[in-house]
Amino acid sequence: MHLPKVTVDDFFFSTQEQREKEKLEHIQNIKINEITDFPNHPYKVLDDDEMLEMSESIKENGVIHPVIVRAKKDGGYEMISGHRRKRATELAGIREIPAIIRQMTDDEATIYMVDSNKQRVKVLPSEKAFAYKMKLNAMKRQGKRNDLTSSPMATKLNEKGTAEIIGQEFGDGKDNVYRYIKLTELIPELLQLVDDEKIALRPAVEISYLNQEEQETLLDAIETTVAYPSHAQAIILKKKSQDKTLTTDDIYDILDEEKPNQKEQIKFKVDNVREYFPKGYTTEQMQNTIKKLLMDYKNNWLRRQRDNIR
Repeated sequence: MHLPKVTVDDFFFSTQEQREKEKLEHIQNIKINEITDFPNHPYKVLDDDEMLEMSESIKENGVIHPVIVRAKKDGGYEMISGHRRKRATELAGIREIPAIIRQMTDDEATIYMVDSNKQRVKVLPSEKAFAYKMKLNAMKRQGKRNDLTSSPMATKLNEKGTAEIIGQEFGDGKDNVYRYIKLTELIPELLQLVDDEKIALRPAVEISYLNQEEQETLLDAIETTVAYPSHAQAIILKKKSQDKTLTTDDIYDILDEEKPNQKEQIKFKVDNVREYFPKGYTTEQMQNTIKKLLMDYKNNWLRRQRDNIR
């Protein structure tokens, strides 16, 4: 059997041609199960009413705007922009999605991923926090401003700094960029309370200076007292934490302070009633048990009143 003769020129030009082909940006349909999410993607993809509407639209009209992906070294693709479109397509029962395959470094992909979400109507504080942090770190690693959406020219960062640039791009001040990034140091349960608008941004930033154990105690106190720290209270918590003098009693006492327009509440510390519950009971389980006992007490009281009337 004779093998085809391959010259040096053939090898060189075919390799070069292949390299040029790989550099070209192109669109093709890709199987959804071949696309993985962007690592630590900061934006939540929820199966809410808006998602269901998008899915119905895709059933009727298909995906109008292709997603942006990049090829992975070990095969398959990594999503850069289009996580919600991908999920809506899955819900529509469609197995493939049109995609633009784009060559990007890790930092370029991070910056593009964050920038592609600029126009979202609502962005949660937690989403901003991790998105800002990811972009800031990517820009610092690059040592330059790489604006992938406008000018291809990369210019050195000027004296404004990366945080101010990000703030201008997203409509936030430099200080707010740093405030949101600080939220990434909150334990997930406290960060969720910020997303739920139970804790405002400024007090949340102060609380983020507490260590993990202190934050967990604070969460327990919040659930027990049904009270959320004001900015002034959060500043006190931070100061005591930094002075290494913050105790569990301090946290409860600070939250127990009555705030303006605060409704009258019955409060007690978990430690004062924990002995009456099985070992390992969570705060929520104790609250539910207390509510049930009070409901039983009320029903018994009403029953006795009815019996007395008879």
